[in-house]
Amino acid sequence: MDNMKNADNFGMQSGIAQKTVGQYLFDCLKLEGITEVFGVAGDYNFTLLDTLECCNGIRFIEGRNELNSGYAADGYARIKGISALITTFGVGELSACNAIAGANSEHVPIIHIVGAPPEKDQKEHKLMHHTLMDGNFDVFRKVYEQISVYTAVLTSENAKIEIPAAIRIAKEKKKPVYLVVANDLVTRPIKSRNEPVPQRPMSNLKTLQAAMNHVHRLLDRAHRPVILVDVKTIRFGLQTAVRKLADAMNVPVVTTMFGKGAFDETHSNYIGMYLGSFGDSNIQQTVENADCIIAIGTVWADTNTANFTAKVNPLVTINIQPDMVKVAEAEYPNVFASDMLLAMNKVGNTGKGLVGKISFPYDQSLANADSPLMACNYYPRFQSMLKEGDVVIVETGTFYNGMAEVRLPSNVTYIGQGGWQSIGYATPSAFGAMMAAPERRVLLFTGDGALQLTAQEISSMLYYGCKPIIFVLNNDGYTIEKYLNVKTEGQKYNQIPRWSYTKLAEAFGGNAFTVTVRTYGELDKAIIQAETECTERLCIIEMIVGDSMDAPKYMQRMRTYMEKQEIQRSQK
Repeated sequence: MDNMKNADNFGMQSGIAQKTVGQYLFDCLKLEGITEVFGVAGDYNFTLLDTLECCNGIRFIEGRNELNSGYAADGYARIKGISALITTFGVGELSACNAIAGANSEHVPIIHIVGAPPEKDQKEHKLMHHTLMDGNFDVFRKVYEQISVYTAVLTSENAKIEIPAAIRIAKEKKKPVYLVVANDLVTRPIKSRNEPVPQRPMSNLKTLQAAMNHVHRLLDRAHRPVILVDVKTIRFGLQTAVRKLADAMNVPVVTTMFGKGAFDETHSNYIGMYLGSFGDSNIQQTVENADCIIAIGTVWADTNTANFTAKVNPLVTINIQPDMVKVAEAEYPNVFASDMLLAMNKVGNTGKGLVGKISFPYDQSLANADSPLMACNYYPRFQSMLKEGDVVIVETGTFYNGMAEVRLPSNVTYIGQGGWQSIGYATPSAFGAMMAAPERRVLLFTGDGALQLTAQEISSMLYYGCKPIIFVLNNDGYTIEKYLNVKTEGQKYNQIPRWSYTKLAEAFGGNAFTVTVRTYGELDKAIIQAETECTERLCIIEMIVGDSMDAPKYMQRMRTYMEKQEIQRSQK
């Protein structure tokens, strides 16, 4: 006992101070490579932010509101793998709910940290501001239980357990987690508690072998196999493993709408995007007539399957998910995708590659310089301007559907919110991406309606010296919503105020290159100039189209299908 007391006294005398809850929290974030934390200041998170300001190697990036900061954290995490967000209690965290729910839906890990009222006030159930005035301080955490994969109330006693656990779970599940800490507990020294660190989950080797035996039987009789790559390939870091599988098997590779960017589109085996009945008929036939489909990380959602017109035969499908495999109708749990892909590399079934040269939808543009802008000919220009290593962010709506078939160069990070589809996501997400990768060129493709929801983050871009190229598609309102509503026309609720988009930078007090274009000649000239200007300043190219219902072929086919569906419903 005396020896232990002497050891404790030595620790105190030598000036070894125990880290506080806040210091430990930010040290843990730094270990994950997080160098920026997004959020908005509020009185209940002042202590968190004061602690953060004293930490080296990590800084606070303040957004214009919590929703935008949540979107920015989402974009940052898609580049770096994980991110962090700080909001204040109640008003701040509820504002961020939409962004966090989107991250959950899209498998994006965000550490959401909430500063709460002082512990004493909570225990006494005082009526504090930013609450429901009922003395209940747990109600908002319960809200977040529904949209996060893990929640915890931090104390000095549990910080060393809960913080690493939350980060580990966020990384494993690729989903957001929620940590709330009372404002006065942030500066409390943590209590040292060494808990066993859970071992990294491993595949069940017997189940893996059984799955591989089944795969062998399926592949041995297959003559037209195809690889289908989807979004979880990106989220769970499986791109390299999938590329190796494609090289080994030498068979056609397609991606889905959600999975855009998951596979190198310059690869010799890549044939394009499988968009069900709304896409290329040759690709549709290749996939739907395949006698073995190796589907990796699929999410079979409506917007990823062209309103469920994509038809993949489950009896010939090897469905590889992050933590399980399904071969035909047999499920093999506790088999991890990384192990399954590695095992499949050694199968030895080699295809014949592709016959003939593959053409892509936007390989050619036929419009002359004086022609007014239309979707069929401005997407080829975007394809031509993209460079290896770019970051491309596309807004939900017209651009999301049109950019899907733009062929990407190698090593392009493509960001779009395909499943959650919250309009306004792309602009703050682009800001977060620029904070994550300041050395890379960032191109943002957004619509006029979407930009009006979150335009404030252009102010943040200017404040932090970001230099993106922003394309604003001005088609006089919510064109995507007009397409989706096949029951009525001329809806007033899909009209928006007319803004001077090229004057936004000036209104926000910044310097930018801005131009408005109406023809292909003007667009070509603007792109050439923006490629030079973006080394020095932010660029905004406003594209004004004459026909507000002009849209890419995908959307046109979607509307035709929905019109037929509506007619059939009305006749029943």
